[in-house]
Amino acid sequence: MEKRIGVYICHCGGNISDYVDVEKVRQSVENDDNIVLAKTTMFACSDANQKDMVDDINNFNLDGVIVASCSPKLHLVTFRNVTERGNLNKYTYVHSNIREQASWAHSDNKEGATEKAIHLVKSAIAKARHTQPLDPTKIKAEKSVAVIGAGIAGLKAALSLSEKDTHVFVIEKEAAVGGWVAKWKDLFLTDETGDAIIKRLYEELKKRQNVTVFLNSEVVGNTGSIGNISLKIKQKEEEFDITVGSVLVATGFEPYKPKEDEFGFASVPNVITLPEFKQLIDHEKNTLTYNGKPVHTIAYIYCVGSRQPEGENTYCSRYCCTATIHAANQVRNKFRDIQNYHFTRGVRSYGKQELLYAESLQGGDIYLQSYEDGLPTVFARNNKPVVRVNDILTGGKELEVEADLVVLVTGMAPRSDNKVGSLFKLPKGRDKFFNEIHMKLRPVETVIDGVTIAGACQGPKTIIETVNSALSAATKAYSNISKGVLETDPQIAKIEAPACIGCSDCLPACPFDAISMARQGGKSIAVINNSLCKGCGMCTPVCPTDAIDLIAYSNVEIMGMIDALV
Repeated sequence: MEKRIGVYICHCGGNISDYVDVEKVRQSVENDDNIVLAKTTMFACSDANQKDMVDDINNFNLDGVIVASCSPKLHLVTFRNVTERGNLNKYTYVHSNIREQASWAHSDNKEGATEKAIHLVKSAIAKARHTQPLDPTKIKAEKSVAVIGAGIAGLKAALSLSEKDTHVFVIEKEAAVGGWVAKWKDLFLTDETGDAIIKRLYEELKKRQNVTVFLNSEVVGNTGSIGNISLKIKQKEEEFDITVGSVLVATGFEPYKPKEDEFGFASVPNVITLPEFKQLIDHEKNTLTYNGKPVHTIAYIYCVGSRQPEGENTYCSRYCCTATIHAANQVRNKFRDIQNYHFTRGVRSYGKQELLYAESLQGGDIYLQSYEDGLPTVFARNNKPVVRVNDILTGGKELEVEADLVVLVTGMAPRSDNKVGSLFKLPKGRDKFFNEIHMKLRPVETVIDGVTIAGACQGPKTIIETVNSALSAATKAYSNISKGVLETDPQIAKIEAPACIGCSDCLPACPFDAISMARQGGKSIAVINNSLCKGCGMCTPVCPTDAIDLIAYSNVEIMGMIDALV
């Protein structure tokens, strides 16, 4: 019986249709063999279109479905579920990426982008003609989660998970919980100090019978895959093993440390960082002093280690403006005769944080703004720091402020200790923080199944944003294991034992350590761990005897796709 295939070509709201003639693509494939339905749609992922697809599957007796739209990492699961709702095997669904691979790749050539899109869709049709139903492998999932890091993100995630039918292991490398928040006193938008918040959360956590906390501990080994992840934990000189179904990484950040002579740091007297300044004003009582001398004039230089015109840290650290303005208001209200000067590159105090900015202005703080290519300079005069800037707000006038103290507003930097990232093979973005799959659609998931990320380890965040991220990651981590049984993708590599010569070339090619050597039939051959294999195909081209095949990408399917492309 010949296949009956339906094709849906997405406008993606203009992301595709602005550069690809989607109607021409539809017309080019509608009369191909096995095609009984070819449609365009504004948003293929919309609820309305998903319902139409289910109806089409039933009304046209479709046994194959293709959606030509955006990256499969965004909506492959979406459309697999749609085909399943239409009572088809979800692994017969074929996805064609005509946004990243055609529209966006050739936005300067609409005709060329359209022709490429046609070839990509025809290639998907060639594959769909030969797809076979597949059954997922079912594995037992441990109903437990390891939370790595016990800052505010880790604590909130652990508390959320403890309210569900699961055991939580919290692993913290320091001797105490809380991370950076535990070191801070007054916080914006709360009546509690940072250390009080951490104490309250930790006291609540210790009451939970299904929570185990390891301090002075770190994960040093990791085997297995989602559902059954074995972790080796080192606590001082002792090592022991735990098995969990999912892992939540919340390892936090490091404050940016300025380089020597960066805005006068370590070369000009009385130049300190924002964390140092916070500790100073938290512990000073009646008079603000530094190095034994009273402080009356403070200059704050913003975006140190953030938004760098030259350097790696081109991102905004998000919290710095608010934290600095809050600290400046504190110091002005706590001590007498304080004048604050803010050297900014544009203040980013959004939402309710704008109230702090208004209070700062009303209190007499002075704001100066530098040009992007003309950042402030700091030098010494009479053993005191002086800040010089060409101020945008005064039409580019060169202004100088002689200060008693210069505060460098340092942003968030990724942790230099990358042991956890290396252990779990977590990818990083351009900013060197851990990378999520998609910032909007899958904001706490990683490409490593069963591993979620939360808080500032994935990028700069405020405390509120960190907590929201932690709760999202906890929910996702639990959803992975909540049923006690997991279905793994059957589209994996398969080794034909008779053809394998035991050369082991495939072992280093596998990025997931899913291949090992074993004795079978009197010889050493490669074997696949089905739960670890992700079906990436990296092993197949290095096999000298073609002993490795990729399920769902047979030679017939691949050659058909190649023929359609050329």
